[in-house]
Amino acid sequence: MPVNKKNRDTKKNLGRGILGNIRGNFLAGLIVIAPIGFTIWIVMSFVSWIDGWVLPLVPYNYHFADYLGLNLKGIGVIFFLIFTVIIGWLGKGILGRTFLRFGENLVDRTPIVRSVYNGIKQIAETVLSSRDSSFEKACMIEYPRKGIWAIGFVSSDTKDEIADKNPVKTDKLISVFLPTTPNPTSGYLLFIPQSDITYLDMSVEDAAKLVISAGLVYPKKKK
Repeated sequence: MPVNKKNRDTKKNLGRGILGNIRGNFLAGLIVIAPIGFTIWIVMSFVSWIDGWVLPLVPYNYHFADYLGLNLKGIGVIFFLIFTVIIGWLGKGILGRTFLRFGENLVDRTPIVRSVYNGIKQIAETVLSSRDSSFEKACMIEYPRKGIWAIGFVSSDTKDEIADKNPVKTDKLISVFLPTTPNPTSGYLLFIPQSDITYLDMSVEDAAKLVISAGLVYPKKKK
């Protein structure tokens, strides 16, 4: 009996070992496949969205994929890129700037459209045109109360009215964007005294990864 029990225990441990190896290999494969698959899905979804928006506006004579009998993804993206480059080239010229000013004057006379257009234009100019408007450094601040720390991104020194009406006369205020997890595109704009900010050595990109991963992905320590 003791021998049979020992054999059963050996077989049970062997079975657990095999299942453990399969589970470990599955998780390792999932770690490799998940980022690749998720990235491909996002790219293809974006391409399909652009195609669905742009292709109906393109004359049917230019639907080359239909002539070939192929279902090609990305044709709409190509037309969109070409159209955007042409518009940018025209917008830099005198005639293009004249038409642009005329159109903006019409928009400024429309109450609701004016607010939406000016807001989107300001965001686009900030994100796409000005490199100086990107976040300067990653930092830690005490939020939402003392003793609890959160990661933020330093935007810039406060200016104009915010700086003039600074209630902390002994220290300048810094604009800090406090992102939410796991979506860092939303968050809070905080004006914090510089002495209350702890600057981090990690890059803004590494800090963003830490926020998106909810603290699971830490950057490697620089040697």
